[in-house]
Amino acid sequence: MSHFIYLVRHGEQLDAEHGLPDGPLSPRGVRQAEAIADRLSGVPFSNAWHSPLLRAAETARIMSTRMPALNPQPSALLFDCYPTGPTPGMPGAFEHFFGGVTPDEIDAGEAQMADATAEFFSPSMEDQHDLLITHNFVIAWFVREALDSPSWRWLGINQANCGLTIIRVRSAKPAVLVAHNDLGHLAPELRTGLPVDQPY
Repeated sequence: MSHFIYLVRHGEQLDAEHGLPDGPLSPRGVRQAEAIADRLSGVPFSNAWHSPLLRAAETARIMSTRMPALNPQPSALLFDCYPTGPTPGMPGAFEHFFGGVTPDEIDAGEAQMADATAEFFSPSMEDQHDLLITHNFVIAWFVREALDSPSWRWLGINQANCGLTIIRVRSAKPAVLVAHNDLGHLAPELRTGLPVDQPY
């Protein structure tokens, strides 16, 4: 039996370029959420959770209007966070990233992701499909966890708005990264949220 985790980054936030910490979706973000809902409409989800932040909650609401059987619930384990601070072995090129991050933010993120991994990566005795609507760094941490990579390796793993990542958790074998940042459901003009120098 397999436990499948479907990870969706929230849709594009309105005025995100102005550095606002949270907010509603842009019109393009709404279209992204509708597109990922249509993509996943045939999946028999057992559970669905979303980050309590507005951009993720609104993505979940839009998805549930197109997927009536979905009943997403907020989870504090899916908040946007910094999964780690600088760690041994981390390339020096990433050091500038943590310039404005406080020790308290790092401690909170590490504790959150330890709890999130324990909660969501548990094997299942029967086939289970769970949807998590969350944030780029959280998804990067889950991908790092699936690949059993060094703790700093979530850095540089990026996911587009409403991109789809799927992880399969098994009881006696390592987790499998089934898909990462699949954008097949998004038209080119809806593919946002990745670094500007990354082709997609």
